[in-house]
Amino acid sequence: MKNFSYRVGLDDEDERIDKWISNTLQELSRSYIQKLIKDDLVFVNGKLQKASYRVKVDDEIAFEIPDAVVPEIPAEDIPLSILYEDADILIIDKPKGMVVHPAPGHYSGTLVNAVMFHCKEQLSGINGVMRPGIVHRIDKDTTGSIIICKNDTAHNLVAAQLKEHSITRKYHAIVYGRFDAEEGRIDAPIGRDPKERKKMAVNVQNGKPAVTYYKMLKEFKEYSYIECQLETGRTHQIRVHMASIGHPVLGDAVYSNRKSKFNLQGQTLHAMTIGLIHPSTGEYLEISAPLPEYFEHLLNILE
Repeated sequence: MKNFSYRVGLDDEDERIDKWISNTLQELSRSYIQKLIKDDLVFVNGKLQKASYRVKVDDEIAFEIPDAVVPEIPAEDIPLSILYEDADILIIDKPKGMVVHPAPGHYSGTLVNAVMFHCKEQLSGINGVMRPGIVHRIDKDTTGSIIICKNDTAHNLVAAQLKEHSITRKYHAIVYGRFDAEEGRIDAPIGRDPKERKKMAVNVQNGKPAVTYYKMLKEFKEYSYIECQLETGRTHQIRVHMASIGHPVLGDAVYSNRKSKFNLQGQTLHAMTIGLIHPSTGEYLEISAPLPEYFEHLLNILE
């Protein structure tokens, strides 16, 4: 159990206690803080309070965070679309709607559960029991190629390439609007949105460098079909960058306020191509995931 104690400053007068704690310790979500309050683990001046309590200047806020319990992650016989496999790495074409790795409250049905069944004990353990084999991620509703590492040596070598931005990562997307130029470069740091913690934003304080290249593949009346290549790999990078220049990804309910005319499950974004130096052979390996059926169907409609 970890114990924390803070005193409320003048600028925070009358703020809800759950919001105040969330702003003080930004790694904690408000829903998690509300659970701590419900479990009688948050005190104001030595007394328990409800989540609706509004803090006052010089209040002493004390709370306890229980030690994390490492859950048992089950191996599950979930079909995988394998693009490439050898003794070191596995490249999978991830379907739409599949989460990459388990998280609190969501311990089954993920890509990790599936690769644990497929690979048995042959997965790197560097990222712990929640993320065996995982060296990078793509969003739940983004489809396409993702690398799984089967041993720690492969994991370290692939992670080093990711860190130095030498891995080829090309995505295909359908975005709103038409472009004035055939190609472009977006250089805008990305960080946590200070107003909405679950979102990312450009040009925020403590944002990390982020660069996306894009080029036109096809234009339609109201939309454009583009290829994006990542130089960096920030959370939601393509979605945030395209929205920042007025071309949000079609179907993106988080970074676009435009209502889609089509029956879509999330953004029309596909991790098409991934290329890397193979951890054992030292040779360049490039693999592409075919466009999913829904994406092809949508392009045909737009024609």
